[in-house]
Order: sequence, then C-alpha cells, then structure tokens
Amino acid sequence: MPDDDKSHRNDGLPAGRGMPGLRGTEHIGFTVPDLDQAVDFFVNVIGCEPFYELGPFASDGDWMETALNVHPRAVMKRLKFLRCGNGSNFEIFEYTSPDQNRRQPRNSDVGGHHLAFYVDDIDAALDYLRAKDIRILGTPVVRTDGPSAGQTWVYFLAPWGMQLELVCFPRGKAYEAGTSRHLWHPAGPAT
Repeated sequence: MPDDDKSHRNDGLPAGRGMPGLRGTEHIGFTVPDLDQAVDFFVNVIGCEPFYELGPFASDGDWMETALNVHPRAVMKRLKFLRCGNGSNFEIFEYTSPDQNRRQPRNSDVGGHHLAFYVDDIDAALDYLRAKDIRILGTPVVRTDGPSAGQTWVYFLAPWGMQLELVCFPRGKAYEAGTSRHLWHPAGPAT
C-alpha cells in the first residue's frame, strides 16, 4: 500500500477504527507459582527461548497498587521474558502478596484463560507431551462443520495446572473461504 494512502491502516482496516498505530500483540503476561518450574517447562518441554530476567520489584508506598493494580505490599519477585516460535512473547511473573489467590483460574472463571500452541502435526505433538508425562485433557476434538471446520484441538495442563491447548488446521478453517481477511496464523504470519 502506498504511504500516501491515508484511508487505511497497514492492517487493512478503515482509518480511525481502533487504537492508532496498533501492530499486534507484543507479549502475553501471566503469573505462575514458581518461575524456575515455569521457565523449565516452557523452555525444555514446549521449546520456547529464554531471554532476560528482571526483579525483584516492591514499594513501601502505593506504586504497586497504582501502577500494577495489585496489593500495595505485593512483591514481584522475578519476571522472565521468553520467545515461543513465531508468535507473541511471554512475560512470566512470580509474585508474593498478602491477598494472593494461589488457585489457578479455569476457563469458566472471570480472568480464566489458556494459551494455544499451533502445531503442524497434532498426533506427533501429543505423543511428545505424553512421553514428557504431561496431562492431556480428553481426546482431540476434530471440527467438521461450522466456521472452524478443518481444525483439531485438545487441552493439556502445565505442571502447576495452567490450561494450554494444541491446535492444528493445516488446510485452513472453513470460514476462510468466505472472506479475504483471516485470523492471524503462526504458520503464515504475513497473510
């Protein structure tokens, strides 16, 4: 697209729609009970690449509450950045806090979440996870109709109970046939 075309942003959406300059998700941050365990899992099981670590961060004033919306006496013990293939970076935190909830949220809980990893071969990925004694939840779900037709997915758990997902759709999803815009895909990020 020419630089002088001001009617569209570089993502193809009409100008003025959404946050100015938005390019995408730079990182996803989440808190774990044990940073060393989490880094070991994401590096040695999932295959992420570790980068740098920061911390600790604490405040005698109200900075933790004002800047991070946590208890004023919360301590961010450490955080580590990881890169996981072709996708968003992870910023993994380990906190202590007087009001800390140590229960891992489920998808049905407010704040519940999961991380989905795209793989080329879901059966090979499952065999690999089973060999690492990773808990798989149920059996793969194969979508044969609706907008997600062509997709196979299954959940699995990190050692501390965080919900994760494997997803695979090597020939795309059915919805793609009806639109020129597609959801971002780690196997074809430029499309």
